[in-house]
Formats: sequence, C-alpha cells, structure tokens
Amino acid sequence: MGEAPILIHQDQQNGTSNASELKDGTFQTSTTVGNKTYVIGGADNETLSIDVRVFDKCLGEWVNPTVLGTKPLSCEGHSAVLLKDRIVVLKKNPKPDDHTWFLEVDTQYVRQQKKKLGTEVVAWSKGVIGNVEKPVVISGPSGVGKGTLISMLMKEFPSMFGFSVSHTTRAARGMEKDGVHYHFTDKSIMEKEIEDGKFLEFASVHGNLYGTSVEAVEMVSDAGKRCILDIDVQGARSVRASSLEAIFIFICPPSMEELEKRLRERGTETEEQILKRLRNAQAEIEQGKSSGIFDFILYNDKLDECYDSLKKLLGLDGYVTPPPNPAAREFNLPVDYSVTKLDDKIIIYRNSLELENMIMLDVSSLKGGAPGRTRGLDFVRMGQLHIR
Repeated sequence: MGEAPILIHQDQQNGTSNASELKDGTFQTSTTVGNKTYVIGGADNETLSIDVRVFDKCLGEWVNPTVLGTKPLSCEGHSAVLLKDRIVVLKKNPKPDDHTWFLEVDTQYVRQQKKKLGTEVVAWSKGVIGNVEKPVVISGPSGVGKGTLISMLMKEFPSMFGFSVSHTTRAARGMEKDGVHYHFTDKSIMEKEIEDGKFLEFASVHGNLYGTSVEAVEMVSDAGKRCILDIDVQGARSVRASSLEAIFIFICPPSMEELEKRLRERGTETEEQILKRLRNAQAEIEQGKSSGIFDFILYNDKLDECYDSLKKLLGLDGYVTPPPNPAAREFNLPVDYSVTKLDDKIIIYRNSLELENMIMLDVSSLKGGAPGRTRGLDFVRMGQLHIR
C-alpha cells in the first residue's frame, strides 16, 4: 500500500485546489477527480518541467502516469482549478504568453491514449487567448493540380496562409536548412514522439521517417496564419483521426483520361512512373470519394472555376485582401494572486475582491487541446467590464 497524499481535500464550492510549499521552495497543488488525486508541482531535474503524480484511492497507492503533450516549464508557483475533464493551471509570475496551461485527465484524447497504452495517462496543452481559423487539409492524386491551387491561394493571400514544416529523419541536403525546409531529427527521437501522439501523420519512405507534427501546425496558427496541409489520402485519414479540428478538401480530376493527359504533358516521368501514378490515383480517388474523410470534393476541370470554388469553401469569395488573423494575444497576470471559480468563469484577484483588483477568465468556449493548444481563453479586467 502506498502512502496517501497529504493534500487530498478539494474545495467543491469554487473548484480550486489546495496548495503547499515544498522544502526546495517549489509549490504543489492537489486536485481530486473521482477516485484519483492529481498532485502537480515540483520539477523534473532533466527538463525543468512541472511534475505530475497520481494517487489512486481505490488501489491505495501512487501511480506514475504517462505524461503526453508539451510539458510547461517550472515556475515560482501555480494555482489549479478543476474543470469537468481537465485542470487549469495558472502560473505565478509568468511570462505574458506562458501563464495558462491545461492538464487533461479525462478528455477523449486521454481516454484514447489510456486504451492504446494500457497505462494511466495525463496530457498537457498550452492555453491560448482567442481562436484561429481551422487548418485546411488538401489531398488529391498526383497531377490533379492541387499544388497549383495552393500556390494561387498563397499568392493571393500571402499573409493569411502558411505551411507547417515537416519532420524527417534523413540528413539535410545541399542548402537545406533545419526548421526551414524540414525539421531534421534523429529516428529514435521521432519514433518516441510518434508514440507519444505528437504527430498528426507520418510515413516511412526509403527507410526514413517523414511526418507532420502537431506543434508544427500550431506554430503556424500561433503566428496568426491558417495552416495548409498538402498530404495524401492516408495522411489525411490519420489527421482526421487525431484531435486536430480541420477542413478536409479532396481535389478530383474531371476524368482519368484527363488526368493521364496532364501527367503526360508534364513530361517529367517515365512511362512506368506514369502508369504507377495512374494506378495510385485510381485508388486515391475511390478512397477520397467513399472514405468519409473529406468534407468537400472539388473537381478540377477548369482551373479558375475550381479555384473560385476553393475560395468560396474557405469563406474568401468577394475578398481581395482579407486582413490576416491576429497572432496569439498576450495578457499579463499579477505577480501574486488567488483564484476562485464560478461556473465557467475563473476569478483571479490580488489582495481583495474589489473590481479593480480582479480579472475574469472565461473558459466556456475552449477548443482543441492536447497534444497541441487549448484555444478560446478570454481574459477580462473586471474594472473595465464594470465601466462598460
């Protein structure tokens, strides 16, 4: 039998957790969810991240969970507030863009990972103010013109769209730069991150791994741009099964005869390569139409008409130069504060409950989550709200 945690009591009225200072000066909080108590605090000496331990009251012992997602760096202290299936962690004296994190304990993603791994699982995600446009997944057979359509979109709206940088385990070639052309990484590292659910899709090509990480897509969104993913049907299937909310569009040729004509006109492949691409295209088209992966199917018969249809699906018809989405906004929290919870609002206050000393965090419209970002946070200074 394990030793029970000292901090088990949960304030059921305001949903906040007990906190205590450890001998090394770090802080920990304990939050009880059902038969389990989640103790957050301390630091991992290797990563300087906030540690998580779980006490299972049914087993009467501590359980070391598998911790997924990007872990927050250690801090001077924190407050923890229980939501339905996750714990909001508010750092003390944080950087303006690093104050809010979520520890998921019973979300759909966590339940899926528990079933997959057969262990206790928790998952971190970084909280971000506001929302962004959904990423766009575009698939289609080789020669269908999806690359041309994407290039047209990027040219007309250069500040609105961006590409995620893929990961690969192959060595850089020539003038390729890490973080620009690819994120070059070791195979063992990428395999571990794939196992931890940090990749939306991946494939092995000639002994090397290639893939799109959740973090790479989120970084495009953090920059205020809408991410475009140009991937095959199998990759789109993996993304659809992930936690990423995206729009899925499949580009079809008007006919197989037209697709063969376009491939031959390119003059870049041998006869054997053309026949192979046509066989693959037939299979991809069948999957694209019948798999249920894609939200929309566009037929690229006339390029300009297909492009207009693509813009209409993305809400861009009628716009010449739409303003770019704002990047993730920042918000400064007080150096020291207390918290209380009221329904789906978290009240952050310093010294007193006077309005000018209070900040309201609205968590009623959260989107996304581990292993990426939890978006939809809304901070309001209560004094300003009162003035309105």
